[in-house]
Amino acid sequence: MSEQSKPFLYVVVCAAGGADGVGRLVTAARERGWEVGVIATPQGLGFIDEGAVEALTGRPVRSAWRAPGEPRPFPPADAIAVAPATFNTVNKWAAGIADTLAVATLCEAYGAGVPTAVLPSVSPALAAHPAYRQSIERLRGMGVLVGGGSGPFRWEEALELLAGAGLPVTGPRRGSGERGSGAPG
Repeated sequence: MSEQSKPFLYVVVCAAGGADGVGRLVTAARERGWEVGVIATPQGLGFIDEGAVEALTGRPVRSAWRAPGEPRPFPPADAIAVAPATFNTVNKWAAGIADTLAVATLCEAYGAGVPTAVLPSVSPALAAHPAYRQSIERLRGMGVLVGGGSGPFRWEEALELLAGAGLPVTGPRRGSGERGSGAPG
């Protein structure tokens, strides 16, 4: 068993309007007993206050792969929340295009069996694109919990989706070897 006694949530944040509110998800998750690490897409970094997020999590915001031999800054994920998720990230994830740490983490999570919830933030015009609709269906077929939709963006919905999947909120972490590393690089 890991020294970490709380479950660990990765929050993947993308370059979408409202991303600067990611602290609300981090705070809500911590109030529910999660430890949290944030991974931003390279463009997503410009949409968040990195210092404020690091102060909330006590960990660096990740956006790039670590160098060989560098220690992993996060323990393996017990769950992942992708919020807000952009058109680009949803489509690359569904297609298996792991060209950033954020998307590679999401692609690996499927093979590692890590429960994942996504809250897309996509304009109606982009959401009408056939590739996007197919990507959402593919993600659902992969077991990804898809939220969002009409109305104001609700950060807590990601946690509600994960809780609805029966994830423990507190308690010991799973033993090593049950799932993959939880995050590449």
